[in-house]
Amino acid sequence: MNDFISKKIAPTGELRVGLNMSNFLLVNSKDANGLPDGVSPDIGKKLAEELNINCKLVQFERPGLLADAVDDDKWDIGNIAYEKERSKTINFSNPYVNIDANFIFRNKYNFMSNEEINSSGIKIAVVERSAYDLWLSDNFKNAELIKVKTIDSSHKLFREGSVDVLAGLKPKLLEELEINDDFKIISNPFTYIKQSVGIKKGNPEILDFLNDFISKLIKEGYVESLLKKHNVQNKLSIPKIN
Repeated sequence: MNDFISKKIAPTGELRVGLNMSNFLLVNSKDANGLPDGVSPDIGKKLAEELNINCKLVQFERPGLLADAVDDDKWDIGNIAYEKERSKTINFSNPYVNIDANFIFRNKYNFMSNEEINSSGIKIAVVERSAYDLWLSDNFKNAELIKVKTIDSSHKLFREGSVDVLAGLKPKLLEELEINDDFKIISNPFTYIKQSVGIKKGNPEILDFLNDFISKLIKEGYVESLLKKHNVQNKLSIPKIN
């Protein structure tokens, strides 16, 4: 079975792994040979090992460039986040890690849950057209979403007290907590950014194989070990497996 998948997924004889170099959580250092290192490269290497073929890391400056190259024969798998728009041209596996999207607020509010924040009169700063903005727009109908164009602008609004709550990706929010004792975080994420393995459409047997592969890595604790290895265990979460 692996031999069939190997030839199907990597017809050149080596697994070309497309990396999003702008994701500093998943590609966060270089190895002894000066090549990209991190959770994402290690997932690619592990898959190549499973298929008993060599691994080649193909670097892309931004995720959009990686996604745009799906039909250019530059990569066999692309390690980028699932997005609805991207799924029109790319099939995505189940996620191997999630990036949490959380809320932070000032102590005086004493919110205990995400649901409490979805209340009339509460203003939430959010980056316009971000994945979590789209989720909040669909699901939070009572609170008021104050939309800005950049992450820095949303943080500035919150620090100035122009909004009650800041929505964002957990790693960036944790930086705010480090500099101000008056800020608190709702530990339970309100949604997740799903970091997945993408492949060209039209290969359902490869997608099934990848989902089984990722499920095994999670169940066996391999993904957890990668998060600890690269010191991102407090910034990323592991998807639940049924």
